[in-house]
Amino acid sequence: MRTRPPTGRRTRAALALTALLGSAALAGLPATAVAADGDVSVQYRTSASGATADQSEPWLKVRNTGSTSVQLSQVKVRYYFKADAPNATYRFACSWAVRGCSAITGTFGTLAHPTATADRYLEIGFTASAGSLAPGADTGDMQLRFHQSSWQTLKQSDDYSFDGTRTSYADWNKVTARLAGATVWGTAPEGDDPTDPTDPTDPPGGGQTLFDDFAYTSHTDPAISAHGWNVRSNSGGPGVPGAAWDPSKVTFSSSGGNSVMNLETSTAGTGASTTHTEVLTKSMKFRNGTYAARVRFSDAPKYGPDGDRVVQTFFTINDLKAPMADDYAEYDFEYLPNGGWGEPANILYTTSWETYNPDPWQAVNQHSESRQSFAGWHDLVVTIDDSAITYYVDGRHFGTHDAAYLPERPMSINFNQWLIDLDGLTSTTPRAYDQQVDYVLHVKDQVLTPAQVTARINGYRSAGTSFVDEVPAS
Repeated sequence: MRTRPPTGRRTRAALALTALLGSAALAGLPATAVAADGDVSVQYRTSASGATADQSEPWLKVRNTGSTSVQLSQVKVRYYFKADAPNATYRFACSWAVRGCSAITGTFGTLAHPTATADRYLEIGFTASAGSLAPGADTGDMQLRFHQSSWQTLKQSDDYSFDGTRTSYADWNKVTARLAGATVWGTAPEGDDPTDPTDPTDPPGGGQTLFDDFAYTSHTDPAISAHGWNVRSNSGGPGVPGAAWDPSKVTFSSSGGNSVMNLETSTAGTGASTTHTEVLTKSMKFRNGTYAARVRFSDAPKYGPDGDRVVQTFFTINDLKAPMADDYAEYDFEYLPNGGWGEPANILYTTSWETYNPDPWQAVNQHSESRQSFAGWHDLVVTIDDSAITYYVDGRHFGTHDAAYLPERPMSINFNQWLIDLDGLTSTTPRAYDQQVDYVLHVKDQVLTPAQVTARINGYRSAGTSFVDEVPAS
């Protein structure tokens, strides 16, 4: 990463991008089972076989049993279950899939006529990037999971589609498949039918989208990498020389019914005792469109004395290929709760970068600023089209920057928290600071208003979708 101000008064070290870059249909059923004739079948197993579990893990494969290719974008698979409470809400995640988790969608629906074992369903769909299935081919593993939004233990033993004895893949008729709207596999509970008026719709909007609710268990959760994120561990700038970037200080919890990612930065007044944190996409594939995140900034440390020059961020960036290279791009929200870079107190910057030279320092950028406290949760939005870069904070316009600073190449999406130096507080007493992230959204090539961003987020959450990535590789 780089350390830099929006003006030429601060210095910045080269961004360490190495971590970013380097990176027969019913053969298995009883004779009495009923299923429609069709071209696909579904196999099921579970890796969470207990009567209760923290999360249900229906692992699935879809197989083409016909004689012609099947477009996976026309396939919908339903797993039926009984809600643990009438007001329970659920979150879907994909841990790993042969065709890529970004090609798989998961939404929740309610049955019009509940039964003793089913009043909800998880519907699995596929984006166009999933491609097609040739005759006889299957999708390979889809290691899927879902859990209550509250992370309360859920009961599986009364779920219609659950079978804890199925620990190896086999055809399973209690999961249904629809092809182009027609049920072609499995037996649904009585409360389900192809024209169920409560079928979930796709989240509102359109456009190729990345959305992540950060519904992970820990920094070692394999879904983090499967969803395209890197939790930084490599050394280097920005910030205090000798500091470590500690993945274990990136944690996940629940706040206000939503999953939250926490980045902790700590120090005891020396480089060796300082830890920074960063989470970034492994791919640089994001350019024009809308970027949004809900971020909680902190003015005071979680423990210990206050005064360190902390930087709390949400930004997009690509790599500087040479000093003053004109295809460099970066767009920042940076909050400094205790000042720094020549500022005596809290300040929020938004900065659009054209290029820079690290040594001797030279910067070409445009910035907006607000000198006040931004402690607490804030909705941050930046839009990029062919004419300008526009920043919003909590639905209000914060600044618009000129077309001269538009990106020439795709970028990554990043969150980090770090210390500029150790000069703000000369103390060896341990202290730590938190920055939290509720969600991130990118909609490719579409400029959304802050209100439209809120509607998009509410749409995903009401559908129970915790992750989707439809943005193609650049």
